[in-house]
Amino acid sequence: MQRDIALVCIAVGAIGLSYGATAVASGFPVWLPVLMGALVLAASSEFLFIGIIAAGGSPIAAVLAGVLVNARHLPFGLAVSELVGDGWRKIIGVHLMNDETVVFALAQSGLKRKRAVYWACGLGILICWPTGALLGVVLGSAVHDTGALGLDAMFPAVLLALVLPALRQRSYRRPALTGAALALATAAFLPAGLPVLLALAGLSCPSKLKETSR
Repeated sequence: MQRDIALVCIAVGAIGLSYGATAVASGFPVWLPVLMGALVLAASSEFLFIGIIAAGGSPIAAVLAGVLVNARHLPFGLAVSELVGDGWRKIIGVHLMNDETVVFALAQSGLKRKRAVYWACGLGILICWPTGALLGVVLGSAVHDTGALGLDAMFPAVLLALVLPALRQRSYRRPALTGAALALATAAFLPAGLPVLLALAGLSCPSKLKETSR
């Protein structure tokens, strides 16, 4: 699990490079992507915000779109309510909540291990995402065609590598493939992040094939 967390954090830092470079190349001040990276800590909504403003959209529309994309955090919060801590720790724990921390934590057995993985992954991303954005700001000042670097492909590639072993179990394949099909079918006309939310509908597709115990 330590290896998986490290890989995801590295991928988050790499996509942060693309985020920071894209923001600066789009005309945003150098401090904005770094500040958003630390305070928002939600890649999809930050990319969406930058993209809408860069395309001429209003800041209000950009903020509302980001809130809509982050609506998935509502069920996330219910799922990890025991992991975020109490008192002042809860403020930090809730801030660390994102797709990766939730997925990794819930995959563990035992409350103590779930909490440890949640915080390890969350703190790692809190460090790597703004740091990647900062390096991306520097990169974006020197390289104007940031899309040519292909940094945006690293993050989904790492996540795919982490998911593939689970697909060996037949009971997981149908929901996963259904969700992937829904996301691919709607990615062309829905805002970034919404196809992923729609893919959760694949969980309602039960598999008739059950994995036998080994």
